[in-house]
Amino acid sequence: MKYLQRNLLEEIKKWIGRREIIAIKGPRQAGKTTLLEMIMEWLLKEKMVNTKNIIFISFEDREELDKFSSDPKSYVRRYIDDNGKFYFLIDEVHYCSDIGQKLKLLYDTYKNVKFIITGSSSLELRSQTAKFLVGRIFSFELLPLNFYEFLLYKDNNLARIFKQENEKVRSFIYSGKNFKAKDKDIFIKEILRYFEEYSIFGGYPEVVKAENYEEKKLIIKNIFNTYIEKDIIAFLQITDTIKFRKLVSALAALIGSMISYDKLISSCDSYFKEIINLLDILQQTYVIKLLMPFHKNLVTELRKNPKVYFYDSGLRNYAINNFNSIELREDNGKLAENFVLNELENEVAINFWRTAAKAEVDFILNKVNELIPIEVKFEAMKRPKLTKSFHSFLGNYNPKRALIITKDSWHEKNLGKTKIRFLPIGYI
Repeated sequence: MKYLQRNLLEEIKKWIGRREIIAIKGPRQAGKTTLLEMIMEWLLKEKMVNTKNIIFISFEDREELDKFSSDPKSYVRRYIDDNGKFYFLIDEVHYCSDIGQKLKLLYDTYKNVKFIITGSSSLELRSQTAKFLVGRIFSFELLPLNFYEFLLYKDNNLARIFKQENEKVRSFIYSGKNFKAKDKDIFIKEILRYFEEYSIFGGYPEVVKAENYEEKKLIIKNIFNTYIEKDIIAFLQITDTIKFRKLVSALAALIGSMISYDKLISSCDSYFKEIINLLDILQQTYVIKLLMPFHKNLVTELRKNPKVYFYDSGLRNYAINNFNSIELREDNGKLAENFVLNELENEVAINFWRTAAKAEVDFILNKVNELIPIEVKFEAMKRPKLTKSFHSFLGNYNPKRALIITKDSWHEKNLGKTKIRFLPIGYI
């Protein structure tokens, strides 16, 4: 069976040999079940593990869930003996109550068993496993496909070109290694065509694999409705789904903008404490990201209102019912910001910068003792140009390097001690 390639697989392989439980968290339909199948195939073909030593279970199977829940020790003992190592791959563990306690018992009892588990809702995994499994668990997040994984499925050769350029950009960001702007980029039109598809429909695996516009829209609709039905209603017991949908739509319209709690309260007919709770749920279940402003004074930073972004742009576009092409959209700049944040996040702390005078820089990468400003300008630039806000940040903080993300232009510019590099959005 041909699988979509996932970067996380290589990371997990590094830890398979250790005793700790591996937990794979992430949104529904991001590919966690498929990743478990890929791990099983790797164990069989590459590590030459005997078939009987790999036990694949889904707790969506009610019969298996009931047997495991009633007596987990006996359930596991049925499959193992004292000869060799055994691998339990358990999908959808959040269906099992007290899963943290049960896994702790099994981990401490059976030294020759490796548990690899998945769960859709991070709220469920965090509340039911973390406090019992301190020192016994390694957690990973599987999100919708990033742009490189998306390109691997669409055009393997173009993905290789992307990776070469992307590695130069990452080396500049994280190590200060310079790269030269291209005089001519013969691949940028192809890259931008895929960037448009990715920004409109997002990176959920089944959406990526769908062959036409209507099929993609239908799958995104089903993903959103399944999330509402299973995570929000079933697990979190929020029955006012109309209010919840209103909030998601309001946030989708605000993408890349600062949240006004008063406006959210008004538009959703809610109150402050409820809005804060719902925002937390949306973050914990991989729908939205709240980006806090950068400030030298941490107390001041925490008091400022955040900006909102979405984990998946397809889900966001569904919430506002807009799947128009990128060139026809008034929000294409905000979609570009969302794309850049998703590509950079998890590598370094990220904030945005905004002053009382409303000077603003989209992203500040906050490394140890070093700040890297990034501005997203989804436009063609025939010559390098900087906004007044960007100039203001450079004047205040004197960073060693900075990035301007353009639509399709490469440039370079030095300003004082700051190396500024301009590059097309498709290579970030």
